[in-house]
Amino acid sequence: MNMTLPSNWSVLPIKQKLFSLEKLIVLSFFMLFLSTAAFAQTVVKGVILDSDKLPLVGATVQVVGTSTKTQSDAEGKYQITVPSATSKLLVSFVGFESQTVTVGNQTIVNITLTSLNNLDAVVVVGYASVRKSDLTGAATTVSAKDFNKGPLNAPDQLIQGKVAGVQMINNSGQPGGASTVRIRGNSAITGTGQPLYVVDGVALDGRSARPSASAGIGTAPDGNPLNFINPADIESMEILKDASATAIYGSRAAYGVVLITTKRGKSGDPKIDISASAGVSNIARRIDVLSGDEYRAALKKYNITSGDFGTSVDALDEVLRTAYNQNYSVGISGGANGNTFRASLGYQDQQGIVKTTDFKKYSAGFNGNFKFLESKKLGLDVNMISNQYLESIAPITTDAGFTGSLISQALSWNPTQSFYNPDGSLFIDYGSTTINPLAALAANSDKSKVSTILGSVSPYYKIAPWLEYRMLASVNYSTGIRRASTRSFLNLQGIQPSGTFLGGYGSYSNTELVTQQFTNTLNFNKEIVSKLNLNAVIGYEYSSFVNKGAVSTATGFGDIQSDYTDAFEATLKANRTFVTNNDPTTELQSYFARAIFNYDSKYILTATFRADGSTKFGTNNKYGYFPSFAAAWDIKKENFMANTEWINQLKFRAGYGKTGNQDFPSGSAQQRFVNRGIDGLVGINNKNDDLKWQEDKQSNIGVDFGFLNNKISGSIDYFNKVTSDLLFPQTAFTPAAPNGVVTWYNLSGEVQNKGVELSLNANIIEKDNVSWNLGGNATFIKNNVKNLTGLIRTGSLNGQGLSGVNLEVIQNGLPLFAMVTREYNGLDATTGFSNYTDEGFTKYYLGNPNPKVIMGISTNFRCKKLSFTANLNGSFGQSIYNNTANSVLAISNLGNRNVSSALLNSSIQESTANPIAASSRYIEKGDYLKLANATINYNIGNVGKAIKSLNIYVNGQNLFVITNYTGFDPEVNVNKSINGVPSAGIDYTAYPTARTFNFGVNFSL
Repeated sequence: MNMTLPSNWSVLPIKQKLFSLEKLIVLSFFMLFLSTAAFAQTVVKGVILDSDKLPLVGATVQVVGTSTKTQSDAEGKYQITVPSATSKLLVSFVGFESQTVTVGNQTIVNITLTSLNNLDAVVVVGYASVRKSDLTGAATTVSAKDFNKGPLNAPDQLIQGKVAGVQMINNSGQPGGASTVRIRGNSAITGTGQPLYVVDGVALDGRSARPSASAGIGTAPDGNPLNFINPADIESMEILKDASATAIYGSRAAYGVVLITTKRGKSGDPKIDISASAGVSNIARRIDVLSGDEYRAALKKYNITSGDFGTSVDALDEVLRTAYNQNYSVGISGGANGNTFRASLGYQDQQGIVKTTDFKKYSAGFNGNFKFLESKKLGLDVNMISNQYLESIAPITTDAGFTGSLISQALSWNPTQSFYNPDGSLFIDYGSTTINPLAALAANSDKSKVSTILGSVSPYYKIAPWLEYRMLASVNYSTGIRRASTRSFLNLQGIQPSGTFLGGYGSYSNTELVTQQFTNTLNFNKEIVSKLNLNAVIGYEYSSFVNKGAVSTATGFGDIQSDYTDAFEATLKANRTFVTNNDPTTELQSYFARAIFNYDSKYILTATFRADGSTKFGTNNKYGYFPSFAAAWDIKKENFMANTEWINQLKFRAGYGKTGNQDFPSGSAQQRFVNRGIDGLVGINNKNDDLKWQEDKQSNIGVDFGFLNNKISGSIDYFNKVTSDLLFPQTAFTPAAPNGVVTWYNLSGEVQNKGVELSLNANIIEKDNVSWNLGGNATFIKNNVKNLTGLIRTGSLNGQGLSGVNLEVIQNGLPLFAMVTREYNGLDATTGFSNYTDEGFTKYYLGNPNPKVIMGISTNFRCKKLSFTANLNGSFGQSIYNNTANSVLAISNLGNRNVSSALLNSSIQESTANPIAASSRYIEKGDYLKLANATINYNIGNVGKAIKSLNIYVNGQNLFVITNYTGFDPEVNVNKSINGVPSAGIDYTAYPTARTFNFGVNFSL
């Protein structure tokens, strides 16, 4: 057979052909080896849990020495391929101790990671981070997994009941309303007394741009200045309580410091986190007033022939509603090569249980962490929070007179009288001081809009592994607009038409706040000699604060169709006012340093110093100096404790330091005037060159402990805080003339808060499928005023018969805001009138609004994928003055308005002529224990390939409260200040608290 080869082929010699065959055989064996090796790879599976046997979602599992890695899913499960039995897995998760395990012959490797909470967790304590084991001061971290759940408006609600020494009160049930936060007691005789909040290194100034001007019927309750922060974006909150921890913030840290850290992106593929919830709310507790039938029976009992209009109504029901809320949050995060980002969007729509009230919030955030240069020594952190919230506000005020505001009008409405005329129109009794609450709602329009942007950039450079320079520049800009009006048809004095006056009231107001901060720090962290490590920071900071605004009011609109705030020109020029304000710009210049010496991880010494210079103070005292010192001894690490296995942690701490306060108006040390038109320049503030800083000196002794493999852990602290050089405004004469010129002084007195804090946590059950954790905290505290000359009055009471009456005093030897009034000794059986000690001519100290004990209890129980969490909080030993019962629901109302049901249950019939008067009759015990938050959660896990970490939950808020207080809620604090001096523990027709149930879902893509 003949065969022709292609021209490009050639016949090889025998040797060359054998050589080629040899190469082919070698190559075949090599491929066979690789194939065998590939088939020898092992798939390893397992579950990653924390010490509570809860799954860790997103933990990283990496084969050591390779780039092969994966992450755990919603159930903590992972799967990874390893090349051989000798391979090792490195398992890591933020906030937990990393762990390396050898695979061996195992195909299932379950791993439990230990939390760094009691090991080497890094915590932020002001301008730098330190290991938790290096802390010498009193500081507590609350992470996102421990936050209170539900449709919360502001960050301070996340930690209610969570931290020893911290009392958080929702002043009322108003959506977006103000709260009161006290860290280690109350010591403010002026200003807010609230802690300093620091968000990602930017200190907030505690002000809200929401204008205070309302609809001409009284002073509306404040809003919460933290509303601009989306709680869903917060990773953790660190509460600094003693002077050792807070002194680095100097003049702004007298009332404690709360450090808020927002969520950050993590390296890895882009991830989308989604959460959504919807819920329903109703009133939690009612005030017991008479029904229509009970009212008729009372009229008969008292032989009153008028006042029965033949029907039965519930006025409170008419102004309340079933309210709905919805909340949505989306976060997108990711990163690679050390560069990470996170962007978020949020929307909240919360109806109030009072009709027409509403709170809507739109939020967006972005943060990025970027590294540059081949060495990655140059970095840039970028943060931005933007927010706008809209409020519809009810005609509820803190200082309404005898005509009342919405809640008092509803409570006191005659329950036998219809709200409507026969033709269906609203019944309005012109010439009467009784206000139809439905007419008050219809006449009112009060809407606010607050927009905020908080932005910061922070470049840094690692000069060496142990030395870093960082600069931070930030701007916090906030503006608020409020349009409020009351229509002319309401029968309210100053609102209803009279003669040529057409009636009606409108106001338009705006506020603009600007805070700028520039910070430069140098951080040092190195072992300087054998076993001795130094962690130090030095820095310089400059801040400026601007506050300006304007208020326009007009009256006499009449019955025009337009919104009054759009038609000021429809009123007479003489009926309009226009006032602007621009406070003197406050500037704060600061130098600070802190050094933490740690020898052999046993002996720790911290020293802090800050010098603050402020334009608020007199020329002779521009600067204040705030040092602190603290030491800690980790006894557990001593050799003699090495074999004591049942003790896992035992550390003693002690510290002393000084902080300051500049929470008073800008320009208070200056001679200031205001132009009052034809009256010319009018003095509003006198100069005081010697005005100086208010000081807080605090000592703290504490111990941290952990027993039985940390199944039981906690801390005990004793603190003693003394506030001196009290900032206070005085007028030239006593009693002060109206509109007298104020001079700010430092008073000689002191306010002392001392007590004991206890935190305890127990891991009762720790098994794979079942776990139970129980934690609690309690604070025992005593408040007292010392060495004060004279008397400061505050705590105004309002309503029928109480004009010009005040309840509380700041006086030597008494607690702050002591309740001093007539001592009530019951009713006279003959006359039905009140009996008082000394016939009421002498007033006595009869109530203390400061709690003696505050506490919180949290528990978490898990069974497989189902978990239950509950959070309770309470306070004990404090008094509440029930101004509502005193003036709104008195027996003298009978025949015209409603009364308290309790008045009809007395064994002695009270006379309807019994005068309304302030007395201890209305001082009630404020003790309470509230189930504030409870959640049932079911962890479904991954669904298909797209949905990961799917969780569904049901949440309840304000589920029940155990108390003997007769008002809506013992957790109340209506602002009853006088001339800027705050009050405490007075309840007056506050917005009722709501009980809320929510259903929610969260998952990742």
